[in-house]
Amino acid sequence: MKNYLLLALLSISCFHPAFGQRPVAASTPAAHPAWILQGNIYEVNVRQYTPEGTLNAFAKHLDRLHKMGVETLWFMPLNPISKVARKGSLGSYYAVADYTKLNPEYGTMADWRHLVQAAHAKGMKVIIDWVPNHTGADNRWLTQHPNFFVKDKAGQPAVAFDWADTKQLDYKNPEMQDSMIAAMRYWVKTSNIDGFRCDVAWNVPASFWQRAIPTLRQSKPLFMLAEGDSAYLPRSGFDAVYPWHMFHAMEKVAAGKSPATALDSVYRGWQGRYPKGTIEMYFTSNHDENTWNKADYGTFPGRVHAPFAVFTQTMGNGVPLIYSGQEEPVLRPLEFFDKDPMAFGKYQRARFYQTLLALRQRNPALAADASFRKVSVGDDRAVYAYVREKAGKKVLVILNLSNKAQTISVKEKALQGKPSNLFRYATEPLTSKPWKMESWGYVVYEYGKKN
Repeated sequence: MKNYLLLALLSISCFHPAFGQRPVAASTPAAHPAWILQGNIYEVNVRQYTPEGTLNAFAKHLDRLHKMGVETLWFMPLNPISKVARKGSLGSYYAVADYTKLNPEYGTMADWRHLVQAAHAKGMKVIIDWVPNHTGADNRWLTQHPNFFVKDKAGQPAVAFDWADTKQLDYKNPEMQDSMIAAMRYWVKTSNIDGFRCDVAWNVPASFWQRAIPTLRQSKPLFMLAEGDSAYLPRSGFDAVYPWHMFHAMEKVAAGKSPATALDSVYRGWQGRYPKGTIEMYFTSNHDENTWNKADYGTFPGRVHAPFAVFTQTMGNGVPLIYSGQEEPVLRPLEFFDKDPMAFGKYQRARFYQTLLALRQRNPALAADASFRKVSVGDDRAVYAYVREKAGKKVLVILNLSNKAQTISVKEKALQGKPSNLFRYATEPLTSKPWKMESWGYVVYEYGKKN
């Protein structure tokens, strides 16, 4: 759901983890599932992915996505959608009517299990979007368990924020917490999923996550992704968080409103805030940003997209996200409450992403736990360059985050030599001799690779 509504916390602060409970002590997160460290995430919008909008129709794209290098599929909510106060003709994916059923528009539970099995057979992982903060306006819990909900001044279930099609869950109710954990375990047990992306995780108490995540991980090492950037989230067991401050800094740099050095300020600030080992999921678009904020075709238009996409794929402490259709690319906002299928056929960015995903898969220097070191190779206000290293492997990334050509000079001896230019598929000499990089240009050098 939209993160810009964070200010609405002020009106319902009784729900927020900062109120009415002890602060969570800083700690190092539990070991992440090994497969995510050099992995990636691809967000699947089932409704809009095909004209049919079904799981079986999406399954026909598995081979293509696997070939592109996609490793983890994140499916937007699969649950039935409430009809009361429904927005548009189909409603919001995030207005859940029943936590333990599958939206019949997408197919059957048998279809879902078959899809998960097919993905696993290709070595891919599957996580699902979970909506723990609120339910839809006719969720079965409203009649079966009315005490599961926060009440408004009139004694009726309160609307979550200004989302009229939802109702706010009451995390002071331990029975509700148990029921939520049981529903999450249902999906792990019945379809063998590999984790959850938790919607509005920033408004669910830390005490719940500290119970839920270890309980869920009793069956397998699940990957837990939180929609939010609050420091308490990784301290409560989440593997990864959203880098909202970095994303908004990227937008300002792309628009020419901030220098490239603004990215340094965000990186340093948030690395000091999070526990060591926290993963940040970098992106140029997702379902919210696409629909409401013109990402990436408006925020990173045309040639501007590429260097920022390289940034998301290679940045320190990160795992990259690709949203449905970015490989085409789909250059329009997808409807959120109505049918609006994207069209595939050209795949103009597929090779670009495939090249980056393959590098990440084969080179531990781009693992989430690999080192990150900023280097200066030109005007730091326009050129953003850094070195990633791990296990004797090294990658140098140089990005021109400006609309003017920039002079580049790699003066550090350890970075000179004959590295492989990732996008030219060949080694080339790299010396201190200055050279020009075009506006919004990018280059990725891999050291020690034989072509």
